[in-house]
Amino acid sequence: MTIRKVSEKILHGLSIRTDNETEMSTDKGKIGALWQQFDKTVDVDYKSGERVYGVYFDYESDASGQFNVLVGFDGKNRPVSVPLQKVVIPAGQYLVFKHKGEMPQIAIDGWTEVWDYFADENAPQQRAYSTDFEFYPNGNEIEIHIAIK
Repeated sequence: MTIRKVSEKILHGLSIRTDNETEMSTDKGKIGALWQQFDKTVDVDYKSGERVYGVYFDYESDASGQFNVLVGFDGKNRPVSVPLQKVVIPAGQYLVFKHKGEMPQIAIDGWTEVWDYFADENAPQQRAYSTDFEFYPNGNEIEIHIAIK
């Protein structure tokens, strides 16, 4: 993992409100269905450089509280069959966890590493619980950016 300074990014996509307890339940989780809906309704122009993101924001508190998730892309907001929402990833310092391999295992492994890292009360960085995001450079790579204090 590395610390990276990130510039502000504006994304458009679909969002829901959830919590980790709901997402740990195979029959109640909302994030997987959100990704499926995004894939069906939004054509991402990968050839021109557009990329996909998963953004976690509006945290109620910490890992036990509710938060919003937006599945989106860094292209222009364009007409699709459902209205897209806008989210701004603020500029700042992020701790980046990278994984390569097959989806969805790399996302599971990446978030497990995030939770393990911040579960250590002696971790050098503290999580801000402001805006975190997943960046997908390609289909078999994930970079999880966690906002730090």
